[in-house]
This record gives sequence, structure tokens and C-alpha cells, in this order.
Amino acid sequence: MTQHSLSLPTLALATSTLPDARPDEGTCWQAVQRRDRAYNGRFWFSVRTTGVYCLPSCAARPALRRNVAFHASPDAAEAAGFRACKRCKPRDWQADAGLSKPVARACALFDSTDTDTSPSLAEVARRVGLSSGALSKRFIAELGVNPRDWLVARKRQRFRKALRQGESVADALYGAGYGSPSRVYETSDKALGMTPATYAKGGAGAHIDYTTVDSDYGRVLVAATQKGIAAVFLGDNDRTLEKNLKHDFPAADITRNDRTLGPRVKNVLARLYGRKPSALDSADVPLDIVGTAFQWKVWKALTEIPPGQTRSYGEIAKSIGEPTAARAVGRACATNQAAGVIPCHRAVGAGGALTGYRWGVARKERLLADERRRSST
Repeated sequence: MTQHSLSLPTLALATSTLPDARPDEGTCWQAVQRRDRAYNGRFWFSVRTTGVYCLPSCAARPALRRNVAFHASPDAAEAAGFRACKRCKPRDWQADAGLSKPVARACALFDSTDTDTSPSLAEVARRVGLSSGALSKRFIAELGVNPRDWLVARKRQRFRKALRQGESVADALYGAGYGSPSRVYETSDKALGMTPATYAKGGAGAHIDYTTVDSDYGRVLVAATQKGIAAVFLGDNDRTLEKNLKHDFPAADITRNDRTLGPRVKNVLARLYGRKPSALDSADVPLDIVGTAFQWKVWKALTEIPPGQTRSYGEIAKSIGEPTAARAVGRACATNQAAGVIPCHRAVGAGGALTGYRWGVARKERLLADERRRSST
């Protein structure tokens, strides 16, 4: 099943995509010139002639390079004698959460309810100092979904968590905010990938076979259900790959099955080696992965990038009609579980920086180099 169901874009996931250090000055300057939102929270810049510091996305009049300096935090900029820009409000960006303060605060307000009725968008928007339309736009830009879809995904997450903690199906569904059992069962394939009763038993009945093989890019783990490929992982050893699989699918019945997965492995390697083109849900590599509508748009766009070429997160965001969602594009790439089949290695940071690849930047670099070599012959 190719499920276009909603998994919650969490603050933790946003944090996981943040780099540990400020980018180099060349990359910073390019981001400032593009007013790239994807770099908000990664650095701040100051302008000597105005005495203010800003976010990379600030819409103020561009400054000359010789007047610009870069800082790792608002505190660092203020220690250097600069004051916060009144236009972009650089202290409103929470680098630790990867979200602006209004969006992070709105998530907390939406999440604080323990009743069947969620707080209204208008009320939450008022409390964070924005209009309903402005808050919706920020959600889409920073999380890839609108507030309504975020709430739906959050409710599902609460339900799954309660079941994992041993609550009965009835207690879990009412505690998560569902008004009736029928609503959960009607949407159980989207919410859980199985019925609630099955999920409550730790995933009994959900079976995943896997195998590992060698490749030019290290070890490859291919995992599949009866319906399609559930994961393609790249790594250095089988033990780590198996641990990753169990971490990502903790409730499933997982079994090594080298014999029956042979054809699936062959077709996955054909993508890695460029013998077959990338495409979502090809007949020979059907997918059984879950993603939001936004994630599927990003993943489809990745398959449309020619082998050996790259696109920045901002360029991908523009190509899917979400020009301000570069950061959310980066998160969609980070959540891709089908390495090679969905070629997230073709997504790069601003200026072509090879950042944010789950299976290692060196492996990403080699994949691209091999694709370029094949394309030139």
C-alpha cells in the first residue's frame, strides 16, 4: 500500500535536521542574498551601516557584503553591539526547536487540549499574535502541513502512544480525542497501518521480511511486507542496519528472509546503479511506506531530478508550489526510508552543500559522483 497518511512533523524531527555549527561565510552570504528561510536559526547576520542584526530570510533592503557579519546566535550579535531588526524579529526564531516562536507556541497550545474539541485556529492565532491566514502559512512553510492536518496527525500520535503504553483501545481512542470508536476504525489504515486491536497487541499480524546484501556503497538492507518495500537502508554493517530496522518498526514481526527477497533486492540495486530510472511505485519496486501528502510531493519531485544532478531544498520547494517550505523539504528528505529508490541524495543545501543525508555524506558524495560519471558516458 502506498499510504498518503499523515505522520506528525514533530519538534524533535525538526531539531534533528539542524547542523551543529554555523555554516561557512560563503554559504551564509549566499543564503542572505536568496533570503533563504531554510537557514533561519542556523545563523544570524548583522549590517554595520544600520546597526541591526537579522534572520537570513529578512526582507529588508539588501546590504553590501563588506558591511555584513555573521553570528551563531542573537546573543552573539547583541554582544557585538547590534540590535534586533524590527522587521524580521530575529529573536522570534527558536533554533533549538527548528521553528519560529509563533509556530512552536501554536503547536504547544494545540497540544495542550485534553478534550474532544480542539482549540480553534482563530483562538490560537490570536494568542500567538498572528491572523489565522498568517499562522496557516507559517505552518505550511515550517512543518509542511496546515494546522488542521497537524492536529489530525497529533491525535493519531496520541492514540498510538497510549496503545503502546498498554491502555485499552477504548481508553486510548477517547483519551486521544476521538469522539467515537467508528472514526478510528474507519481510518485505521491511515492512522496505524493495521486495526487498533492488532496494533494494541504490539503489531501482531504485521510482518516484515528483510535481507542484506553487499554493494558498491556498503551494505544494503531491503525490507518488505507482502504489499511492497517498507525500507531500504545503507550502512557499513548488518548489525547496525538491523538495529535501525527494529527501531523504525518496533511493533512489527521482523524476519530475515534471504530467499524470497531476491527479486526485490535486484530491482533496488538497479536503481542504486542507475540501470533503471527512479520512479514512485514502479511495478518492480512497489512501496509500502507512509508519508504526508507534502512528503509524497517532495519524494515524487526527487525522482524527477535527472541522475547526477542536484537540486537545493529551496528549488525543490518551488517546484512543488511551496516556495517558502525549504526547511520542510529538508525534513521530508530526512524521513525517506527507501534510499536509492527515492533518491534523496540528489537534494542538497544552498550552494550545493552535501548536507543532511541519513546514510552519511561520504556515501552521498559517491552516489552523485557515480551518477555523473554514468551520465557523461
